[in-house]
Amino acid sequence: MTQELTDLRNSILQGRYADALAIVDELEGMSKKAILRQIKSFLKILLIHLIKNHIEHQLTNS
Repeated sequence: MTQELTDLRNSILQGRYADALAIVDELEGMSKKAILRQIKSFLKILLIHLIKNHIEHQLTNS
C-alpha cells in the first residue's frame, strides 16, 4: 500500500490527475476487499462459536 501512496503523491505533484484518481479507485477497492475479508473472518469465528455452544448444550442436556 505504501507504493500506491507514493505513486499517488507523485501523480498529484506531476499534475497527472487521471492517474491519481485511478490510484484512489484502486485503493478504495483494496479497502473494500479488506473489509470483506474481516467480515468473513468474524463470521467464521461466530460460526465456530455457535457450533461449539450447540454441541456443549446437547452434551449437557443428555
